[in-house]
Amino acid sequence: HRKTYVGAMPGRIATGLKQAGTNNPLMLFDEIDKLGRGVHGDPSSALLEVMDSEQNYKFRDNYIEVPIDLSKVLFIATANDINTIPGPLLDRMEIIPIEGYTENEKFHIAKEHLIAKEYAKNGLKKSQLNITDEAIKTVIQNYTREAGVRQLEREISEICRKAARNIVQKEKKHLKVTSKNIEKYLGRKKYEADMANEKDDIGIVRGLAWTAVGGTTLQIEVNTMPGKGVLKLTGQLGDVMKESAHIALSFVRSIVADYGVDKKFFEENDIHIHVPEGAVPKDGPSAGITMATAILSAVAKIPVKCSAMTGEINLRGNVMPIGGLKEKLLAAKNAGIKMVLVPKKNKPDVEEISKEITDGLEIVFVEKMEQVLENALVEQEQK
Repeated sequence: HRKTYVGAMPGRIATGLKQAGTNNPLMLFDEIDKLGRGVHGDPSSALLEVMDSEQNYKFRDNYIEVPIDLSKVLFIATANDINTIPGPLLDRMEIIPIEGYTENEKFHIAKEHLIAKEYAKNGLKKSQLNITDEAIKTVIQNYTREAGVRQLEREISEICRKAARNIVQKEKKHLKVTSKNIEKYLGRKKYEADMANEKDDIGIVRGLAWTAVGGTTLQIEVNTMPGKGVLKLTGQLGDVMKESAHIALSFVRSIVADYGVDKKFFEENDIHIHVPEGAVPKDGPSAGITMATAILSAVAKIPVKCSAMTGEINLRGNVMPIGGLKEKLLAAKNAGIKMVLVPKKNKPDVEEISKEITDGLEIVFVEKMEQVLENALVEQEQK
């Protein structure tokens, strides 16, 4: 790698052993997914030998021409994207996925660590500036979109800098930052949270999705119109979500007669499925039950309750388990949703989630699509 990059000089592993003064240190390879390969060498090939416990007891550094025993070294590597790590090198690693912080965790990190850190940086005392809990939550929800807390720390730092200036210039002894006056410090809100639907609606269902910056709610809209039985998908959906839509439609067609719908309906009408925010790519195996519910609601003209759901289905209508449940439930709670439908196979995951997140949420476990419809649809007696 270019010499300006940290740790790019030759012989760094041998140098690290010398600096540690021991033959069993912990070595950190930061951002191993950024490995370069070019005319100056291929470091990933060298790391194959370095990180392979079967052969690194006799690793030979070609720069210093000395055999080194690395078998007792504990190597930890970090990466943002494992897809760019060469396959043979990735095969020698144990992958430990670390998900982003939930909003609840960010709140506690800010309250217990970041605020005190920024007070010290800006020469402030607790008696001079009080940032309320509601203000911290507003910063997290309306001023940041991230997996970590770097931007959150910057926003808190900005509040502290402006507060320190006001204290000095206006000779104020105490300032209080609340959710109502926070725009004086950080300007207009950058992001607005999606709130729960205000009324039961036909063909509109709220799903839950996991993203790199946490959980989010995903509204799925379905409309029917006279046509020739064409299924139209919009909203920049990935291959997995497109397949979910086709599976959901096939399942609905198999049960729609139970809801008083003529079998010829699908031959004489087109179905349009849309997921708003078309500029944002969306993919993932957790929207199956949401799409099926929305399609049936639009076809049978039955409203859907103001709830949220997550889960995948197969052609038999069985509800499959999903991932990222903690983030999804937190997104539902932040959106003011009261009832969430979750695959029954995810019950162990729910039991591990703290009460702080699940309090106020009615979590309904489902294993069949019939249970989803029974809980989600209004006026089930129309069946």
